[in-house]
Amino acid sequence: MIPSTVRSYHLGAGGGLDGLSLRTHEPRTPGPGEVAVAVRAVSLSFRELLVLRGTYVLPVKPDVVPVSDGAGEVVAVGPDVHRVRPGDRVASTVFPHWLDGPLEPDRLPQLGGTLDGMLTELAILPEDALVHVPGHLSYAEAATLPCAAVTAWNALTGDGRGVRSGQTVLTTGSGGVSLFTLQFATLLGARVIATTGSPAKKARLRELGADEVVDHREVPDWHRAVRELTGGRGVDRVVDTAGTLDQSLRSVAVDGHVALVGSVSGDWSPIDARLLFRAAATVRAVAVGSRAQFTAMNDTIAAHRLRPVVDRVFPFEEAAEAYRYYESASPLGKVVIGVG
Repeated sequence: MIPSTVRSYHLGAGGGLDGLSLRTHEPRTPGPGEVAVAVRAVSLSFRELLVLRGTYVLPVKPDVVPVSDGAGEVVAVGPDVHRVRPGDRVASTVFPHWLDGPLEPDRLPQLGGTLDGMLTELAILPEDALVHVPGHLSYAEAATLPCAAVTAWNALTGDGRGVRSGQTVLTTGSGGVSLFTLQFATLLGARVIATTGSPAKKARLRELGADEVVDHREVPDWHRAVRELTGGRGVDRVVDTAGTLDQSLRSVAVDGHVALVGSVSGDWSPIDARLLFRAAATVRAVAVGSRAQFTAMNDTIAAHRLRPVVDRVFPFEEAAEAYRYYESASPLGKVVIGVG
């Protein structure tokens, strides 16, 4: 049932947390092909900080309801809806029009950017924007999947070859994409080397499945350590979330694969093109993934009963505090905002 009023956060034109406001309004009824979802949880990713700072690479409309990642319960459907029904537990996709295949210009509209997002008590979404979530996950856990998890899955499997058992995967850092990369690569039978700048996180990364952990503060030229750990050969695949392409190329094996996700520091070092030829590897920029990839990932999560790593859950009224914590506390795991 659709409530008579709902609360939604909106991001003001000036950006920043000072522009994040909570408002009460009347919801609209879902139209043809649309679904009303009572949002139960959303999760923050680095993308949300970029939107907040006004530095996101894709357009963001004025007064947007932020946050692309959320999960909830279908409470009503409009005409001509066939994939979901009231009572279903669903999660949002970041790019509602990207159902399968490559990312193309007409598939670029995204939740929490050009489209209103999930930081609301009730979201009206096209049914194409929804996937069913694995039954063993809580709403808080399911809300962590749309951006970070799908990005990691795409980085590991979306190149046409994918990670195979016995290969070695390098993941940089301990953010959301890196943790999902570690978990998925382990499920796929790969040996995983992780980097971190936090000695306190080494043990936890090993608990989550990392075979080796390199402290990049202790070893600034960490590609040398990676080469040593692989007998000089290099890793089969790097999932680079730090923008350290120079060292990633020095770490990858011949005919390997570097999935470039982004740069959490915001810095981009210049690259000597000779490194690309020396590595003889593929470098692929990864921008989340399609609904088909999301569904395939969920099948694997369900089969292995994988549980996402959640660092902390904030109440809906403390959304700004959740943003602050995510930005400053260097959490190990996803930061979630509970809704309802």
